[in-house]
Amino acid sequence: MAAALALRVVAGLAAAALVAVLLEHYGLAGPASPRPQPRRPWSPHPAPGPRDNNIFWGLQISDIHLSRFHDRGRAVDLEKFCSETIDIIQPALVLATGDLTDAKTKDKLGSRQHEVEWQTYQGILKKTRVMEKTKWLDIKGNHDAFNIPGLESVENYYRKYSAVRKDGSFHYVHSTPFGNYSFICVDATLSPGPKRPYNFFGILNEKQMEELLSLAKESSWSNHTIWFGHFTTSTILSSSPGIRSIMSSATAYLCGHLHTLGGLMPVLHTRHFQGTLELEVGDWKDNRRYRIFAFDHDLFSFADLTFGKWPVVLITNPKSLLYSYAKHEPLERLLHSTHIRFAELYKSKSPHSGGNQKHVNGDAYKLRSVIVLPIISFPVKIDGVHLGEAVHLSGPIFILKWNPRNYSNGTHNIEVIVQDSAGRRKTVHHVFSVEEDLHLTFDPLASFILLTDHYIMARVLFVLIVLIQLTILIIFRYRGHPKLKGPPGFVNLTSFSLHVLSKINIFYYSVLLLTLYTVLGPWFVGEITLGKLGCCFSFGIFVDGHFLQGSLTFIVGILQLVFFNVPLMTYLSWSLLQRCFGHNFRSHLHQGKYLKIIPVHLLMLLLYVWQVYSCYFLQVTYGTLAFFFSPLRTWLTLLTPVLIRCVWTLNPSELGTFTVQLKSHLSS
Repeated sequence: MAAALALRVVAGLAAAALVAVLLEHYGLAGPASPRPQPRRPWSPHPAPGPRDNNIFWGLQISDIHLSRFHDRGRAVDLEKFCSETIDIIQPALVLATGDLTDAKTKDKLGSRQHEVEWQTYQGILKKTRVMEKTKWLDIKGNHDAFNIPGLESVENYYRKYSAVRKDGSFHYVHSTPFGNYSFICVDATLSPGPKRPYNFFGILNEKQMEELLSLAKESSWSNHTIWFGHFTTSTILSSSPGIRSIMSSATAYLCGHLHTLGGLMPVLHTRHFQGTLELEVGDWKDNRRYRIFAFDHDLFSFADLTFGKWPVVLITNPKSLLYSYAKHEPLERLLHSTHIRFAELYKSKSPHSGGNQKHVNGDAYKLRSVIVLPIISFPVKIDGVHLGEAVHLSGPIFILKWNPRNYSNGTHNIEVIVQDSAGRRKTVHHVFSVEEDLHLTFDPLASFILLTDHYIMARVLFVLIVLIQLTILIIFRYRGHPKLKGPPGFVNLTSFSLHVLSKINIFYYSVLLLTLYTVLGPWFVGEITLGKLGCCFSFGIFVDGHFLQGSLTFIVGILQLVFFNVPLMTYLSWSLLQRCFGHNFRSHLHQGKYLKIIPVHLLMLLLYVWQVYSCYFLQVTYGTLAFFFSPLRTWLTLLTPVLIRCVWTLNPSELGTFTVQLKSHLSS
């Protein structure tokens, strides 16, 4: 009794410690608290004030998915974005972070590169002349690498139709009169690029990591470094010391890929333990999302926006506390600033939307109707107290004089209200602080999604499930015959049925072989990329002399174990138990316990249908050869009914000892 109590106490303490570690690891959105951090030397000046210098802004767009089959509006709206939106905002650069094309078949199951999709993309860039208006940096996503045998393949249309036309990571420097700003691209797409779904994760090998480390060193003299890529860091397999460590000196990593998890996580932002922000932007494909970001006196700000919704308002001073970090930014400048600053951009319906060219910060900036918009007021509030009306400075920049020392303690809320002559209002607000040692932490679920190396979690979970299943099989195999004690409850009958399964050779070795094969055997042999055969295992894919480490394969393996292998083992055990009760297939259906028996068969039938569908999916994605040479899918689907039939037609003498023992226990 005392030992059991001690065990519970230890288990409780271990659980509490685990929760504490997780909360500390991923953070909780909550009140401000001190966080001492080492920082780079920054000068408190120049600080944000009444001049229009020391500021530039850019845009990010991701997961465009131009498709020849679905939603032509993606292309139509992208053209408007490249003309109207770019003309209004006039960014210094645009980061298009991957999945430029959809590269799927009409049924959305298969994948291949469609040249017409790339031609549509290039046609939009040329028609809108967007590359003459701004620096357009487009990179590959996993869809842009679907079904490409190699970088030199004619199917690699990125080289032919993109703006950058260069495979691999690269470093772009945006030069201004007030300093240089580095933008480092992380290209983690696979080469060769498998068909879907086995290229959901990106991979960076040792050579690529060394290249990125070199680019990071090159950027050390820039005012700021922004890294950008398609994959979130949680979906990149990288060699030691890891991609997050390599980019630790960066202000932010801008990415896409997860599509806000289908809308379940509209905000996927966090901060790496080294201080770098990781900011996933929503997709253009379904949600028409994009991002505006700015450096105002070296203070980084951004806003995630929806295409077609105006006005666009971005508060650059004081910046949001949630995204502030003294190691990477001169936060002291906020305390020395003299003016609140924000950018406001509005789509004018006035025919007089043109204007003259003016140079701001060394960049040509077209004065638009933003100066004569039907906006009648720009009230600014801090902590609900009206501070005054902002006035126009130049271009899209508005300012309002303030004294930051009035807000030197704790956190405060700034609110900017934009109201037009029709009475329409837009309000933007965030929490700020002029104290550098305060911070807010991010949503723990978003942090878990972005900071967890999911391929490692999948590997561990996959191995654990396999070990548990094997342990159960082997223990029951070599334990003595079951001795039923007490009432025939769920636990007793479950244990008894596992004894029966493990001690009858045909079922024991069938389940054992299936489990081991799921781990070690090739799942299928088929056309992994265009014209190239390969083998898929749980631990990775071999294709054309290359080995692609396992990532999504482990997740697929977990699904196979949880939704078929383990249920099949359970169903066989349950069926053998029915046989031990003296029933055959027909008689067990007529015992009158329909509510207990029918759901078991229906559930197994449903899971079997799922297995059949997986065979169809394999044929659609990797071809007919993969369908016929797939032991884990097609062959298992054919053998499963045979195995189940063996249970119900098994000679009663094989179950004699178990049947006698069970009936004897029930009668007593």
